[in-house]
Amino acid sequence: MASPNSYKLSCSIPGHEMDVRGLSAAFFPDGAFVSVSRDRTGRVWVPNSSPDRGFTEMHCMTGHQNFVSCVCIIAPSDTYPRGLIATGGNDHNICVFTLDQPQPLFTLKGHKNTVCTLSSGKFGTLLSGSWDTTAKVWLNEKCMMTLQGHTAAVWAVVILPEQGLMLSGSADKTIKLWKAGHCEKTFTGHEDCVRGLAVVSDLEFFSCSNDTSIRRWLVTGECVQVYYSHTNYIYSLAVFPNGQDFVSTGEDRTLRIWKQGECQQTIRLPAQSVWCCCILPNGDIAVGASDGLIRVFTEVEDRMASPQDLQAFEDELSKTTIDPKTGDLGDIKMEDLPGRDHLDEPGNREGQTRLIKEGQKVEAYQWSVADSRWMKIGDVVGGSNQQTSKKVNYEGKEYDFVFTIDINEGGPSMKLPYNVTDDPWLTAHNFLQKNELSPMFLDQVANFIIENTKGHTLGAAPPSAADPFTGSGRYIPVAADNRAGFGADPFTGTGRYIPGSGTPTGAPVGAADPFTGGGAYSSAASRQTSTNIYFPKTDGVTFEQANATQIMAKLRELNGGAPGEYRLSEGVLGSLEKLLVSVCDPCASEQPTTEQISLLWKTSHWPEDIVFPVLDILRLAVRHPQVNESLCGGDADNGVALCNHLLSLMKPQARPANQMLALRTLCNCFSGWRGRALLLAQREAVLSHAADLCSVCNKNIHIALATLVLNYAGSLHGQPDLEAKAQCLSVASAALESVQDKEAVFRLLVALGTTVASDQTAQDLAKSLGVTSQIAKYTSVTDPAKVGECCQLVLKELQ
Repeated sequence: MASPNSYKLSCSIPGHEMDVRGLSAAFFPDGAFVSVSRDRTGRVWVPNSSPDRGFTEMHCMTGHQNFVSCVCIIAPSDTYPRGLIATGGNDHNICVFTLDQPQPLFTLKGHKNTVCTLSSGKFGTLLSGSWDTTAKVWLNEKCMMTLQGHTAAVWAVVILPEQGLMLSGSADKTIKLWKAGHCEKTFTGHEDCVRGLAVVSDLEFFSCSNDTSIRRWLVTGECVQVYYSHTNYIYSLAVFPNGQDFVSTGEDRTLRIWKQGECQQTIRLPAQSVWCCCILPNGDIAVGASDGLIRVFTEVEDRMASPQDLQAFEDELSKTTIDPKTGDLGDIKMEDLPGRDHLDEPGNREGQTRLIKEGQKVEAYQWSVADSRWMKIGDVVGGSNQQTSKKVNYEGKEYDFVFTIDINEGGPSMKLPYNVTDDPWLTAHNFLQKNELSPMFLDQVANFIIENTKGHTLGAAPPSAADPFTGSGRYIPVAADNRAGFGADPFTGTGRYIPGSGTPTGAPVGAADPFTGGGAYSSAASRQTSTNIYFPKTDGVTFEQANATQIMAKLRELNGGAPGEYRLSEGVLGSLEKLLVSVCDPCASEQPTTEQISLLWKTSHWPEDIVFPVLDILRLAVRHPQVNESLCGGDADNGVALCNHLLSLMKPQARPANQMLALRTLCNCFSGWRGRALLLAQREAVLSHAADLCSVCNKNIHIALATLVLNYAGSLHGQPDLEAKAQCLSVASAALESVQDKEAVFRLLVALGTTVASDQTAQDLAKSLGVTSQIAKYTSVTDPAKVGECCQLVLKELQ
């Protein structure tokens, strides 16, 4: 009689013709699960009706052009009440299926190499990881963002249930925590590839690795426990509903069941690689292996296989061969081994391995606590008592084999070195990449290795092996009590040039506009939150304030001390002054000339420590239609050159004054159609550089950054470009993690509201990024009232 805590075989499910690489419990039908395989198919399995045991294939899915690596289930929605099935493959694609047809409903393209891991989140969000070193976020058939930062293949991804957090594990040995498309934290500790991740709760997760360890982490970064028991690569993890107990599988041919922090049961399988596992709704465990079979294990006696089937499983296991080179058994000397009588002594722990000498053979047994007996798990081959094949030297290293591969008839031969402890599929992948061959040859090369190394157990490399996928003139921030307006910020001290300190020229005024600062919303008494006067805001917000006298005074001061080759003549200074007057005074009779615009562009490349007054002129000038046309359009290269120059001034290590003025100039470019078109075309680069300034502790930079995001959101409102809206949401969400100034917060809230207004897909994405919980803290802000009011309206939009 099996103990209550002992899992036994429930059934073996044939059907796949090659390795089963992924498993996932399904939402529909009840008790069903999905499997994917190297045979290029995915299959849905449903439990047989009682009293029959086992599962029946309900649905077969095809569509990948190469083997299928991973699978996940997308939760039911109003559109798809039975949910969707997403699969990733070596053809670089993600196929999404319904239960109604074998072909994909749609295919997601964008990765440049094998898609090896998938995870689904709320609102239909899908997260994928690939050998191309990236992870991607998908929604409604679109790639919303690409997560870049890993330096090797991304083997594992998961979406945490709340807060919009995502995790990725990589062959670079690290795990990264992502929020709104930005890496918030990198977890280090594993000594080899991270192969699997599993969610415990909002705040905790598990990871497993080629280093044979499992780690439990807090999302804050602490590793709270390390689990050891496996003796080779660990490929997959699955967590029981209690969030504490879990199962793991790996290259040591085992399924291990962990309870209360200990490995309580080890189940060996008659297959070399146990690739994947999942917990079924009834608590049973499904595992997929390299022999193409799916096996289900249960601790419920009524669902256990018949005694005959249990014996057949044990007999099959006893006939397998074990190579000690896989790291499981260590070096073996037959003369030192005991005989069969050694099995009369009971073991002292679950999964303990004991070797005995039986004639000229070495047999391996494992102790089963549940059955209180030793179970044979195979015959040992390759011990030190047996002849060892001669090593072959290739490129300074020794290998068990060096194959000659002929891909093209008549073409040059290629050498493929291989050790029996290597994974044939990883070796094949590495060989193809090194020789710039099509990945479509992967199956062919891997099967060649397998066929030509028969008699050797093909394991993975030991954990220590390298994985092949493996001063004067600076701006001084505005004082805390200087609230003259959102553009006010003294540069170099009292009485010196202060851009924005003069009377706004052309700036909108009046309490009806929330963007004019200075008490525009000093009271909420006359308004109700239900009246939305904040978003969508589709007209560009610009930085208008200027004091031309002070700008020119500072320019002349700095010009006097400029290096000779940069010193401007009085004639040039006079031309810049005329330009400044013409762009600041809407009643000016003179218009900017081509020569003046050319001089402005040239002097904007002054040394970075003295260029800020010129940038302030540039900031004001781009609002003028003629300057906007010339610098943002005109010659096809002009706009790109302007963009690149401003982005170079925004680098994280650049001077804060230049960062701020570059951001403000970009914002003001939106005042003309040429500038708007330019910035929409350069959106990805501009917002990426802007996002890098989120962590800069400067409220004026934050306000300019928030305004830039807002202007993008306004330009995209009503447009179908979901990828662009996703980047706006991502940058806004990232900025809200750092921004403290309430004006900047307000503008980011308006940007969020403008992005999601009347756009269900953008709303779903915002919710999946955790925006709702992120901004909830602003609902109670009353100083200024506009922050709390706007926040409540955004939350209402996201309900």
